[in-house]
Amino acid sequence: MKKVMGALLLALGVMSVAQAADVVRIGFQKGGGLALMIKKNGSLERALAPTGVSVKWIEFPAGPQMLEALNAGSVDFGSTGAPPPIFSQAAGADLVYVAAEPPPVSGEAIIVKADSPIRSVADLRGKKVAFQRGSGSHLLLVAALEKAGLGIRDIQATYLPPAEARAAFEAGAIDAWVIWDPYLAAAQHVYRPRVIADRTGLLPAYGFYLASRKLVERSPATLSTVLEQFAATGQWANTHQKEMIEMMAPQVGVPKEVIATWLGRAHAGTMPITPDVAASQQKVADLLYKEKVIPRPVTIAGHVWTWKPKRP
Repeated sequence: MKKVMGALLLALGVMSVAQAADVVRIGFQKGGGLALMIKKNGSLERALAPTGVSVKWIEFPAGPQMLEALNAGSVDFGSTGAPPPIFSQAAGADLVYVAAEPPPVSGEAIIVKADSPIRSVADLRGKKVAFQRGSGSHLLLVAALEKAGLGIRDIQATYLPPAEARAAFEAGAIDAWVIWDPYLAAAQHVYRPRVIADRTGLLPAYGFYLASRKLVERSPATLSTVLEQFAATGQWANTHQKEMIEMMAPQVGVPKEVIATWLGRAHAGTMPITPDVAASQQKVADLLYKEKVIPRPVTIAGHVWTWKPKRP
């Protein structure tokens, strides 16, 4: 009996150690303001401490790279624009949509040099346009081209991550650049470019929080805690812009006026995936397939987790 009890206590001790060693790995982008704030103030670590779960933060240059890591099992959670998860699904990834953010309008745009002869999206025919493949900017370009009666094959698509695209834009190696904040805000302050299109009048594209199915199925309580922290931080950020600017400028490495421009047109609002939000994302997937941007149809249903936020 003593041996049995000893073995049981040992097993419980091992389980306790294993639980204490649990880690939720969160991917974030350089422009992920809420993630940066949560990472800096340690609120998520404090919220998860009683459960024995620690947090590991991993930075990525853009959403597609983050979701590659999610699919590979090296990240558990992250947030992106609307297209990256669709591209991942089209490639066979089994990710889960767990929450959403309001669709951006002017925080993403197609820009050209101030002296460019290009005046409209229709003028992009045959032009060299740079953007991050699989990003929200990719969708913005496809939707804007469709509205102008063009398709992605009517331009010279140049797939470049933000840093390389900025260098190409500065050197005049491309005719237009499709980019999101804070890179957009930085470009506007340095180059004074002309915006020929943003998301005004186009298909809404929500921001999304994504998680691995493993996290959803094995640790829903941990996932809920993570989302609660993003929701609470978003509410705070919406009414404390000055504090956000002071915190983010050194973190992101850009001037305060750039951060002010970025945050001035952003609004956080972490929310569950409603049927309307899922339907909107399905329209995005259908558009990308229609334009042959993705190789096969993608279905959003079956990849949605219903988060139930705590009532204040």
